[in-house]
Amino acid sequence: MDVGAEVRRVYRESVGILSVSLLGGLFAGAVLGSEPMREAFRQYPGLLLLLPAFLATRGNVYGAFGARLSSGLHQGLIRPELAYDERLVNAVVASFVNGIGISVVIGVLSWAVLQALGRESARLVELVGITLVSGVLTSVVLVFGLVGLVFGSYEFGLDPDNLIGPIVTTLGDVFGVVFLYLAVVIVGVML
Repeated sequence: MDVGAEVRRVYRESVGILSVSLLGGLFAGAVLGSEPMREAFRQYPGLLLLLPAFLATRGNVYGAFGARLSSGLHQGLIRPELAYDERLVNAVVASFVNGIGISVVIGVLSWAVLQALGRESARLVELVGITLVSGVLTSVVLVFGLVGLVFGSYEFGLDPDNLIGPIVTTLGDVFGVVFLYLAVVIVGVML
């Protein structure tokens, strides 16, 4: 194996998605810095506390999901097609349960930490409602987005292992921030 050729191949496969990831990160930062989002942080104390954990867990849960998909494709255990496959269904269900479950835990822990520190906090039902709604929405986008992108890249002869990290980070940050704000709006109407 020619090491130089392998490095060039990985670079060619990665540079495009890394550029998209950079733009996605800038977009997520612009959303976070917007006046509506700053108002949401003021309206729901504790939202800023839970934000880093919420975004990080998107990468953790769905990075593992993407790695399972990629490994399954490389080993021939999963076919790159949208047909019933028990391994794929199990991975999707596990990712949904983990992603949504950890979202609720983040809401509860954020509220508990603020209570223990004697700091101002939104009500528990508000923080959990926001993390639950945004967790469900990001789970849907990340699961179906990753399946499509991993299968598509594999079909085009690209190694999904080179793409999963930046894809998960970008989708998780962009949709995580947008859906957190959307969840604030929904919870504000419902509660």
